[in-house]
Amino acid sequence: MSTPPSPPLPSAAEGADESAVRIGALVPLTRPGWVEAGQHLLAGLELAVSDVNKASGILGRPLELVVRDTAADPRKAAAAVDELSSLGVAAVTGEYHSVVARSAAARADALGVPFLCSSAVLDTLTEEPTEWVARLAPAQSHGWRIYADFVIGAGHSRIAVAVDPSVYWAAGTRVLRDHLAAHGGTVLELDTRALTPAALCDELAADGATALLLLVGHPDPAVPIVTSVRQDRRLAQIMIGAPAGQPEFAEWAALLGDDGAAIPFLRYLPERLTPLGLRVETALRERLTGTPSFVAFEGYDSIVVLADALRSHGADPARVAARARVAGSWPGVAVEGTRGRIHFSRTPGISVRQWAWAPVQVVDRDPAEPGRFRVLHTG
Repeated sequence: MSTPPSPPLPSAAEGADESAVRIGALVPLTRPGWVEAGQHLLAGLELAVSDVNKASGILGRPLELVVRDTAADPRKAAAAVDELSSLGVAAVTGEYHSVVARSAAARADALGVPFLCSSAVLDTLTEEPTEWVARLAPAQSHGWRIYADFVIGAGHSRIAVAVDPSVYWAAGTRVLRDHLAAHGGTVLELDTRALTPAALCDELAADGATALLLLVGHPDPAVPIVTSVRQDRRLAQIMIGAPAGQPEFAEWAALLGDDGAAIPFLRYLPERLTPLGLRVETALRERLTGTPSFVAFEGYDSIVVLADALRSHGADPARVAARARVAGSWPGVAVEGTRGRIHFSRTPGISVRQWAWAPVQVVDRDPAEPGRFRVLHTG
């Protein structure tokens, strides 16, 4: 399915309100970025900004979102943080891709710009502990251990992982390998650079693994791998899983149809949304003309947190001092988001302020009705 071109993003000078409090937003809106995830993230960010402005903005000043497309490029993200800092934003938020978020976090830390990471999960966002960066999404080591618990509980001890070369996928493989090993399980790595989907199926059949986890990009090579496995009679009983959440989005179902069902993935939503979340869900459905993903809620919650911090600490013409106060406010955050009460803490092994933890579910698309999601496990 082709992706329609994104509309051009306005520069800060176009229609800028000099009285506005500006927040920079990093979003993947063009390939090779995961465009649908970026669109959901942006929808959540924009809806929240609209809601803040309907409620008198930031101490009577309008809140303005300055959007930059990262296109899943770490260098582009770092350059965007530089630009946004020079434009006078009070903080930066957003990003979906972990490796890109890591680049943005490092640059924000170096420049002294508060960065609230919305959706990326890689544990190590910065090499050293920092007060400038906070994160809403659960760290990979937390969410993926919950996923490993689900796999073990489903009776799988011999696991294969189809892996792309990436810091993110390598970190995920370590989490799975370590957690499964503690329960007597083993992990076979299949390098998708060296194996065609057909050759990968041959390796699976020879190994006897009962589950294949997709630690690869979407749509390629994830979609061709799923298609090949589903068509291979030798692998009729194998479970396919996608901990990174590829089946969450409509494009997955459009490309794979019934083959995309019954593939468990991680989703960061609670059993029940908060009252705010229920209202936001309705509004997001209208904006997206479909079911909002957890990424859209992460975007909305990012603005909820930053608006609260700005009202309390950061709506000040002295830009440097205001930024420092926003970053210094992370430990005191206690706001009701769409998925629960948000507050940040220092978590062992995590270098940034972390919401510990956003709710975690293992979900799949119902084979009887692929447009419907089934919750299989919570953690």
